[in-house]
Amino acid sequence: MPRVIITVPEKNAQPYRFSLDRKSVSIGRGSENDIVIDSGSVSVKHAEMRRVEGGYELADVGSTNGIKHHSDRHDRITLFSGISLRLGDVSFDFTLTDEEIEVIAREKPPGEAPFREEIVSAIPEQGDPKPKPRDKPAPALAPQPSEVGIGIILIFLLLAAAAFFTGLSIRHQKETGESLIKAIVNKEDRAEKAAPAVEKLEK
Repeated sequence: MPRVIITVPEKNAQPYRFSLDRKSVSIGRGSENDIVIDSGSVSVKHAEMRRVEGGYELADVGSTNGIKHHSDRHDRITLFSGISLRLGDVSFDFTLTDEEIEVIAREKPPGEAPFREEIVSAIPEQGDPKPKPRDKPAPALAPQPSEVGIGIILIFLLLAAAAFFTGLSIRHQKETGESLIKAIVNKEDRAEKAAPAVEKLEK
């Protein structure tokens, strides 16, 4: 028999068992439900556990705080043995025996694994403009560590070269009273003027 354990905060856990041929089980705070939960976070008519082909599902029937799996709210959740959900602040744990899993597995189409984790019909939290996506978006590509390291080295080398040239320029100006850049330009001019004279000597 499928087993449901309801745990209200600061109260003892309450187990419930149902036969496999039971078509639906109502859950809520109201006394007319099959499972009555004494918690203010649970609506009068909160959820319904339904027997469907190949297993069970838990459906929200218009509750205020909804049913959640891993903190995400859903309209309907496919149940598998060992799943743990929350109805408001209340824990809902669902288990099946090995024999029950085998019986239900025979109802599944060939090749489909019985009772895999399958969450369906995600709905937004109150105030959210859109439903939460089932899959998280891929993170933005970050620079690879090697690229970052090469960039830092290049920047360091450029800064070191600039500092070296600045120090050399200051030292040259103190010793000669002339700018280093101006001295380099003058040296190139003298070399260009001397070149034709060298050519004539060679002839």
